[in-house]
Amino acid sequence: MKILLVSFYFSPELGAAPSRITNMANGFKSQGDEVDILTCLPNYPKGRIFEAYRGRLYKKEIINGCNVYRYWTYATVSQNPILRGISMVSFAVMIWLFAFRRSLVKNYDRIIIQSPPLPVAASAIALFKCLYNKKTILNISDLWPLSAVELGAMAEGDTMHKIFSKIERFNYKKADAILGQSNEILKYVAAFKCSERLFLYRNLQKYNVSIDCRSRSVPVKIVYAGLLGVAQNLLDIIKNVDFKTLGVELHLYGGGNQTQEIETFIAENDCNVYYHGYIEKERMAEELTKYDASIIPLAVRIKGAVPSKIFDILPMGIPVLFCGGGEGAEIVTQYEVGLVSMPGDYAALQTNVKKLVAMSDDEYRYFSMNCIRISRTVFDFDQQITECRNFIDHL
Repeated sequence: MKILLVSFYFSPELGAAPSRITNMANGFKSQGDEVDILTCLPNYPKGRIFEAYRGRLYKKEIINGCNVYRYWTYATVSQNPILRGISMVSFAVMIWLFAFRRSLVKNYDRIIIQSPPLPVAASAIALFKCLYNKKTILNISDLWPLSAVELGAMAEGDTMHKIFSKIERFNYKKADAILGQSNEILKYVAAFKCSERLFLYRNLQKYNVSIDCRSRSVPVKIVYAGLLGVAQNLLDIIKNVDFKTLGVELHLYGGGNQTQEIETFIAENDCNVYYHGYIEKERMAEELTKYDASIIPLAVRIKGAVPSKIFDILPMGIPVLFCGGGEGAEIVTQYEVGLVSMPGDYAALQTNVKKLVAMSDDEYRYFSMNCIRISRTVFDFDQQITECRNFIDHL
């Protein structure tokens, strides 16, 4: 099968979004499929096109045996909705240059389109489904514009919300099938009655690191690796949880719009919090093995959101300190892979840190072994990609 993945994000960018598509591409390659990627010049998460790609309108390259077609986009990480909109629309327009590759496009058996951003997904659906009549699958990782409303970035019923809602309905209606990263997403989409072909595709990881047993270090070391943005709000966590008094260390990796404020707070306060910047994905798995637990926060309850960082750290045998509700909290509780507190409940989070420190070695190993066991059974990447491949093959 010849598959085209369309995504705003892709390797060598860092973060959950590019990791998700990169893993999917590699997974389909392992199934014997031929995989191409249509994406933009890499710029995430810093909001600036990477140095090796600057000054270009287009670049083709080969990554892990996949043809990658990259087009220019207006890169930004600004919270200004106008600038963010320009960024989305610029790439949504640029991908139509791919329409001139008629002989190439006609050879694709399936087109898998990442959403959000909604305008990019809509443009890709219009191009490949409406113009070329190709089988298109929408891969939904976030329920926009609902998530924007829940985060306070958009008001329900205003002009922008109405526009995005119409785009959302168009995408659901035209797609031949839907992949969703959570059961909540699939239930939400099913309510639109736009597609009966739904598949749960979680953002699972495949690591070469093999761990069978873990023990805690002294002092206990907690890690967070990912986006340092308003949706995670690590800044308020380090301001409200006294890690030094608790006798634990918190280590941060990644970047985002809270990075500068976090660095400033750490510099001005003796708080046992350490920021390490960015680390390449290839090194991150080994780096994670140094830590005893991972904090995974959501600033607010977001419908459909299951942080991919849960699945990043389970194969490492690292218990979760989850700060959030919904399906993510259900997974942590059901499979006994960590402790849960609600968004913004810093007292409960602090209590959970105390529980982690006070655990006996046997209690800690129980949580750690559950993480490893679940990652190899319920949340196994190879099993999921095989089932997904069979799903899209029978559309």
